[in-house]
Amino acid sequence: MRVLGIDFGGTGIKAAPVDTRTGELLAGRHRILTPQPATPEAVISTVERLVQHFDWHGPLGFAVPAVVRDGTVLTAANISDEWLGFDAKEGLETKTGCPATVLNDADAAGYAEMHFGAGRDQAGLVIIVTLGTGIGTALFINGHLVPNTELGHLEIDGEDAEKQAAEVVRVREDLGWKKWAKRVDAYLCCLQRYFWPNLFIVGGGVSKKSEKFMPRLTVPVPVEPAQLRNEAGIVGAALAHAHERQRSTARLALGAK
Repeated sequence: MRVLGIDFGGTGIKAAPVDTRTGELLAGRHRILTPQPATPEAVISTVERLVQHFDWHGPLGFAVPAVVRDGTVLTAANISDEWLGFDAKEGLETKTGCPATVLNDADAAGYAEMHFGAGRDQAGLVIIVTLGTGIGTALFINGHLVPNTELGHLEIDGEDAEKQAAEVVRVREDLGWKKWAKRVDAYLCCLQRYFWPNLFIVGGGVSKKSEKFMPRLTVPVPVEPAQLRNEAGIVGAALAHAHERQRSTARLALGAK
């Protein structure tokens, strides 16, 4: 199945058509700067430009940095408050004329890593942690997603973890790798005490520099860098649409029996 995967990030909105059987991008990624302010109207207009760039007429998968339920955005921690309660699925389909699936961006990255990356064939509980503007998380049990976990908002010493250990904090506070790794380690140890996962996968752009901080981690669980990196959100968003279509087909088949 071929799906246009779209990843809505803080600085750019990226897209590429994806073969969901292999995770392969069928064309080079195209990126457009995220509009400011990133209102639903402005972002969806940008998505329309991406659709036009690829001359796309098929399905879309759209990853957004927020909690999403049935296509509706329910939180706006790092995006415009105008997204709250917005039916992104309907908005995208109306604007582009393409069937769309909308999901949390960390969940999208998790889909990609579990199918084609560091989590492939991994049984048990896997937690994907994306370190960027905030901290995103995706939780998988035997390959099945538990959506919208938002564990970056767990409190450590009375403050959201993402305000201490996100990649943007390292840059903004000009933290050395040793000091920042200690914060990341404290966060992962907190997750470990709550969930006892079999594996952590750390993603986000900083995963390209995993050798700078991962050897400093002491959490008693294997930690692997994400493998798909900048393509994870695109590939995972496309996979999410393929999975949704499979579930819909299965429900129709059961109803026909």
